[in-house]
Parts: sequence; C-alpha cells; structure tokens
Amino acid sequence: MDQLLRQVGELLLSSIPTIISLLVVWTAYRVLVHRKLEQVLAERHARTEGAIEKAKADIASAEARTAEYEQKLREARAQVYKIQESRRKQIVDQRAHAIEAARKRAEEMVKAARAALDQEVAAAKAGIPRHAEVLADQIIQSVLRPAVAAGGR
Repeated sequence: MDQLLRQVGELLLSSIPTIISLLVVWTAYRVLVHRKLEQVLAERHARTEGAIEKAKADIASAEARTAEYEQKLREARAQVYKIQESRRKQIVDQRAHAIEAARKRAEEMVKAARAALDQEVAAAKAGIPRHAEVLADQIIQSVLRPAVAAGGR
C-alpha cells in the first residue's frame, strides 16, 4: 500500500505541470476568447431579437395598412352604393312625375272629349225636333204622294 501511495504521489507531482498548463490555457481562453465570444453572441442575440422585433413591427404595420385599405374600400363601396341608390331614387321619382303628368294630360283629354261629346249630344238633342219635323214631312209626303197619285188617276 505504501507503494501505491508513492505512485499516486508521483503521479500527482508529475501532473502539476499539466494542471498549471491547463489553468494557463483556461485563463487565456477566458481572457482572450470567452469574453469576446460572449460579446459577439450577445450582439448576435441583440441583432436577432432586434430583427425579430423589426419584423413583428413591419408585420403589424402591414396589417394596419391592410386594415386601413379594407376600411377605405368598404367606405368607397358604401359611397358607390349610396350614389347608385340616389340615382335609382331619382329615376323612380322622374318616372313617377312623368306618369303623373301623363295621367293629368289623359284626364284633361278625357274631360275635353267628354265636353265635346256633351256638346255633340246637346246639339244632336237640339236638332232632333227639327229633324223629326223634316222626317215627318218626308214620311207624310212619301205616304201621301202615292195616294195623291192614285186618286188623281
């Protein structure tokens, strides 16, 4: 066992230069490389996060512009529908006025025709007694003529 302890002691003594070299390399790594590496990684992380945040902001901006565009499109469509509706209403009103004017003209024409017909009827009624006398005279003469002609023979 004594020999084993001695071998372990020799092994430890022979490993001291390796341990010191390892500590020097580790310290040099920490001083020269690790700090710079951490700075580069932190900068990379910041840039990546910044790019991600910028991309999110750009997406949000694009969505806002899209929503604004869609809102303007809806407003434009509503405006077009209002214009179409007002034009349709204007046309319907014009048609109604035209129909009303035509109806009034037709009523005036009917009144004028009735007045003319009433005048013709009145004139015809006034002329009936005269025509009746003339017709009666003609009938009497046509009935009496053959009788007068027969009696005179």
